[in-house]
Amino acid sequence: MTPILVANGVVKGYASPAGYLSVLRGLELEVAAGEMVAIIGASGVGKSTLLHVLGTLDRPEEGRVTVEGQDVFALPEAPLREFRNRTIGFVFQFHHLLPEFTALENVMMPLLIGRRPEAEAGQAARRVLQEVGLTDREEHRPSALSGGEQQRVAVARALVRSPRLLLADEPSGNLDKDTGDRLHDLLRRLNRERGATVIVVTHNERLSEACDRKLRLEGGRLVSP
Repeated sequence: MTPILVANGVVKGYASPAGYLSVLRGLELEVAAGEMVAIIGASGVGKSTLLHVLGTLDRPEEGRVTVEGQDVFALPEAPLREFRNRTIGFVFQFHHLLPEFTALENVMMPLLIGRRPEAEAGQAARRVLQEVGLTDREEHRPSALSGGEQQRVAVARALVRSPRLLLADEPSGNLDKDTGDRLHDLLRRLNRERGATVIVVTHNERLSEACDRKLRLEGGRLVSP
């Protein structure tokens, strides 16, 4: 299948009090369009760093990342932001919802940032909230939602622009087992029904086994477990 994302020779590290900390060391990755891939590994090995680089939130020191054939880090900052907003959706362990806005308004936000008309953004947000089973909660603020509902709003927000690539970083890390399982089922269903490519960082064995492929981040590189 045609790859939607390719990473070649990615190197990333950080300065620390003890000196330079090498995190990604010539990492290679190819993900096919429509694939759901789990990235596993011990805490602190750089899984979140990798996801941030793949999602263009952080630049590598060396290497190349292409998404849909676009060398993303060759783009100037403003076009890169627009490409990211249009092409990539993010779901994090902490939902990062804006507390003063309703569920509907939170989901509308990426479209409004992309300068879509408010009425059009509202219609799209209602459709995706229905898709994640939250039609009856769209006027509730985050404080009135359960943890699982808040995370489903975050998933809806990530999907509202119909991104080709969805990146999820420990999306059920703060949820109880049953709520987390429901979220995993939702991600898998959306992957199959929408055809969106999903890369998920997780410690959850059930979620990683449900993916098409599982890779372990070890020694700064991805290996088959």
